[in-house]
Amino acid sequence: MRKTLLGKNLVELQEVARSCGMPAFAGKQMADWLYRKKVTDLSQMTNLSKAAREKLAQEGYEVGRSDWSIVTESTDGTKKYLFGGVEAVMIPDDDRYTLCVSSQKGCKMSCRFCMTGRQGFHGNLTAAEIISQYLGVEEADRLTNTVFMGMGEPLDNYPEVMRTIEILTADWGFGWSPKRITLSTIGVLPTLKRYLEETRCHLAVSLHNPFDEERRALMPVQKAFPIEDVVALIKQYDFTGQRRVSFEYIMFDGVNDTKRHADALLRMLRGLECRINLIRFHKIPDSDLAPSPMEQILWFQKRLNDGGIVTTLRASRGEDILAACGMLAGRTRQESQK
Repeated sequence: MRKTLLGKNLVELQEVARSCGMPAFAGKQMADWLYRKKVTDLSQMTNLSKAAREKLAQEGYEVGRSDWSIVTESTDGTKKYLFGGVEAVMIPDDDRYTLCVSSQKGCKMSCRFCMTGRQGFHGNLTAAEIISQYLGVEEADRLTNTVFMGMGEPLDNYPEVMRTIEILTADWGFGWSPKRITLSTIGVLPTLKRYLEETRCHLAVSLHNPFDEERRALMPVQKAFPIEDVVALIKQYDFTGQRRVSFEYIMFDGVNDTKRHADALLRMLRGLECRINLIRFHKIPDSDLAPSPMEQILWFQKRLNDGGIVTTLRASRGEDILAACGMLAGRTRQESQK
C-alpha cells in the first residue's frame, strides 16, 4: 500500500524519518523538498542518502502529488485547472496571483445557485489533494494569495483544511502569512467557532439573503445554521486589526436586490467592522435564477455604502471558461457518463 508524504506536517515527517532509520532532522529536509522545492519524486530529494530514499520507497512512501488533467484559459487571464474531478482557479490581477482551491469532491450543502451542489457529495479531499492544487498549477512559484472558495464547504472538511493551512503558514512549509489566506463558508457554526479561535486567516461568509425564509429557499443550510446566529458569533471576535471579515452577496434579479434587502443587511451587520462583496450571478444551466441588472447592482451598492458598510463589486472573471464553481467539473463528469 502506497503512503503519501505530501500533506504531512513536520512532526509527522520526523516520525517517518525515524521509522526509516534516519535522524529526525531528515523530516525537516523532506518538508523542504515537498513544500519549498516542490519535488514530485523521492529520487529528487538529493540531500537524503540513496539508502534512505530506497528505504522510504520500500516502506511504501511516495510524494503523492496529484496532477491536473485539463486547463482552460480565459481572455482575461483567469485559468481553471481540473485535478481529478475538482477545480482550482488561478486569478491574475497585476502582480497578484490568487488561487481559488477546492476542499471537497462535490458538496452536501445543495445551494440552489451552485453547480457543485447539484453534483452531490463524493468525499472530502485530503490535505495532499488540496496542497497538490497549489503545487501543480503553472503559476505555483508566483502565487501571492489563496481563497478556500472552490468546490465544497471548507468547514465541513475541517481537519484536512486546517492541516493545509498549517502547511501554508508554517516556516517549514510555504511560510505564508495568514493574511494571504481567506476561507469562505456558508456558516457551519461548530467549526466556524474553532476556525475563528485557531487561525488568524481572513473569513468570507456566503450570505446572499438577510431574511430567514428567503435564504432558506436559496440555501437549505439556513435551517441548521441561521445567518443571524452566524453573524452573532462573528460579532464576538475582533476584526478591527489586520484580520478581515467580508460577506459574499450574489445578486439575483428580483430575489435579493431590493431596498428591503439592503436595509435588512445594514441592520444585521451594524456594529461589525466588515465589508460586503457584491457578485454578479454567473448564470448556470437549467436555473430560473437570473443576474440582477447592473444598474440595480450599482444602486444596491450605493445604498449599502451610504448606510456605512464598505461595499465593493467583485469583477466577474473567466465566464468564457466556465469559471463559476463546479461548472467545468460538472460538464466533465457528465461527458464521462455518456
